[in-house]
Amino acid sequence: MFNAFRTIIMRDLLLAMRRRSDVLTTLFFFVIVVSLFPLGIGPELNTLRLIAPGVFWVAALLASMLALEKLFFVDYQDGALEQMLLAPQPLSVLVLGKLLAHWLVTGLPLVLLSPLLGLQYDLSTATIGTMMLTLLIGTPALSLIGAIGAALTLGLRGGGVLVSLLVLPLYIPVLIFGAGAVEAEASGLGGAGHLSMLGAILLLAALAAPLATAAALRISAE
Repeated sequence: MFNAFRTIIMRDLLLAMRRRSDVLTTLFFFVIVVSLFPLGIGPELNTLRLIAPGVFWVAALLASMLALEKLFFVDYQDGALEQMLLAPQPLSVLVLGKLLAHWLVTGLPLVLLSPLLGLQYDLSTATIGTMMLTLLIGTPALSLIGAIGAALTLGLRGGGVLVSLLVLPLYIPVLIFGAGAVEAEASGLGGAGHLSMLGAILLLAALAAPLATAAALRISAE
């Protein structure tokens, strides 16, 4: 089972490197959205520090949704999904491997790039550290939750729009607690409570999302 899990991760990472344009699209989208606000609002530092948590998290949420439509679509087209369904290993384990690879190429770069972008908003070192921590916890939750919607709409015409309608309401708690932790840290109140809730959401998503996604893939494949 572990070998299959590792093979799925390495396969998806290799495919992602061959389709670097898809990975760079998500990253550039995040950079552009975050960078446009300082240009549009102007050099008022107090305002920039105030809006930074919401801007970063909305940009991360939209960037995550941008990559969801193709999460299972390529496997669906080339027949790899059918082989996964027939594999002796549990489908939920294979799905978890795909989601981990998906986060490594779409979520982790956002986390690593956030300190540099945070300088545009004059954020303190502690606030930037909290921002990175919330993104490190929250972006995997976004991938896990979004995978359910991507599996349910697999093969449907206009699936990208349907994915957005399905997963946006489920993303709201992640957005609230992620941005809230950064705001609390910036105001000196401490974001431990928000981080705990964000961690609980990630744990619940890690337990439930692979099973729900596997069931949705079986339905879509039929």
